[in-house]
Parts: sequence; structure tokens; C-alpha cells
Amino acid sequence: MPRARTPETDEQDAVYEKALRRLSKASVEKHWEPYADIPWDDPDSAIDPEDPRWILPKVDPLGSHPWYLAQPEDVQARIGLWRQANVCKVGMQFENVLKRGLLTYAYRLPNDSPEFRYVYHEMIEEGHHGMMFQEFVNRSGTPVEGMPWPVRLLGELTQPFSVFAPTLFFFFVLAGEEPIDHVQRRMLRDGSARHPILTRIMTIHVAEEARHISFAHRFLRRRVPRMPAPQRFVLSLAVPPTMKLGALFILTPPAAMGRRFQIPDEVLKHTYWAAEDSQRLISRAVSNVRELCSDIGLINPVSKQVWRALRIWEDSPAMAELPPLEGEKSPT
Repeated sequence: MPRARTPETDEQDAVYEKALRRLSKASVEKHWEPYADIPWDDPDSAIDPEDPRWILPKVDPLGSHPWYLAQPEDVQARIGLWRQANVCKVGMQFENVLKRGLLTYAYRLPNDSPEFRYVYHEMIEEGHHGMMFQEFVNRSGTPVEGMPWPVRLLGELTQPFSVFAPTLFFFFVLAGEEPIDHVQRRMLRDGSARHPILTRIMTIHVAEEARHISFAHRFLRRRVPRMPAPQRFVLSLAVPPTMKLGALFILTPPAAMGRRFQIPDEVLKHTYWAAEDSQRLISRAVSNVRELCSDIGLINPVSKQVWRALRIWEDSPAMAELPPLEGEKSPT
């Protein structure tokens, strides 16, 4: 049963709707077209698999591993290009699922809903992102498949959640958006996105994704505190594994990369599953959502243990002892 309306909730709704109108206005005034604003055919944008600008940066755990550094420069570049292309493919697949869920959610909104207009703005922008990601994959010439097929199949089942469990759906949205946004911002900030076509794609994606993340946070801040306590408790347990899985799919490569480049299993296991840098990167990539959960009442003694068990809780002993990543401030 929905809670009774109060002057406080009316004020919160007014603030929420004002924010959505502001986000919609920003989408009109500042947006990009993937085939007009990205210089795909510029000579400097040509994608050469052996271009040293594709060599993995330090933000990627494999980029500093001795096995990778011992490879010839052209092999390092090919692995780096494959890695970026696969991230783009995963991004395209995630945003495809996201758009279907948003469309289903918007289908049931009433007339004059400010959510309807913003959701459609977001779907259009996500459509553009999917186009530019897939164009990059096509031009890279890499046969990447993105998400593993069981995950792609699972994605087909998420669309109804936007209607029957919209709060969980929007946490799923953040599980895909926050990790890639975290990494792309770092790469733009430290200059490790060196190829101009990748830099342009990341710049556009980060700028528009900021609005999408802002909407999801606002949606959850409004909805979750109004949920009955039992539903909030169940949601608090579902969020940590959702965020961990999203970060893993975005930030770790599939086994196909190891097979294609004959990367030893122990190298991949060490860099992406056991390395401190990898665990720290995943934890920091979901830190904004962890803070959001704390603000809206989704951190309780039980859910905190789930975050800790998944190694995505910053004050856990394993995480607290780790120094900050290069170019990153210590968490407070």
C-alpha cells in the first residue's frame, strides 16, 4: 500500500519534478549526434590495431602486469584495442536492455508526467551511445562478443522489473552506468585515453551519462524511503550483488580475450580476480551507489555484511589497508 501523502512528500515531489525539467532542458541544449560529432573518417581517427595508443593504461590491472609488459608493443596494442572494443560491446548490450526497460516504464506513465519526457530524452541519448559504441566495434575489426551468453540471456528477463520492481531496475541501471563512468572519467583525467576517437567517445558518453546517473539517483532517493520496511530490507540485500556483478561485467574481460591472445590463465586470474588493484577498482567504481544506499536507508547490519563479503565495502579490513589507486584521493 502506498503511504499517505503529506506536505513533506508533496514538497519532495515538487523538487523532484523541477529537477527532471532541468535535466530535460539540458538534454535539449547539450547533446551529441554520433555520426555528426565524431570524426570517424578523419585520418587521425583511423583505427590501426598496432597503434601504440591502444596499449592498456595502468587503470586496467593487466596493463601493469609483467606478462603484458613483456609482450611486443604491437601485441600490447592489439590486446588493448580488443579490450576497449569489448567494453564498448558490453556498453551497447547493456544500453539495449536499459532502453527496453525505460520504454516499458514510460508506457505506463500518466499524461503530463515530467518523468515521461526525461525518460524519452535518456532513451534517445542511450540509443546514440549504442550506435557510437557499435560503430567503434565495427571499425576496430575485432570479433568481440561482449557479455557472456548467459548474461545476455539474463538481460532479456530484466525488462519487466521496470514495472514490477522499478527500484531494483534502476539499481541495475546504476550497476551498468557507474563502473564505466568511473573508469572513463579516470582515463580522461589522467590522459590514458590516448587515441582521439576513443577520447571523443568517452567525452560524449561521460557528459550525457552524468544526467542519466543523476536521474537514477534522484528516482531512488524519492522512491526507496517510501517503500514498506520489508521491501526495503529485501532490496538492501539485492543491491550489493547487483552492483558487484555489473562492475565485474564492465571491468573484467571475458575468457575469450585470454584464448585469443594466449594469455595464461594465472595471469588473468591474478590481474582481474585476485589482484588488489582490481578489487580496489571495483570497490571504488560502486562507491557512489554505496553512499546512496547509506543515505536512503539500505545499509543495515545484514546488508553491510553482504557488501563486505563481496569485498565492495570500503572499511572492510581487506579494503581499508589498500593505498589509493594512482591519481586517486584516499576515500574518506
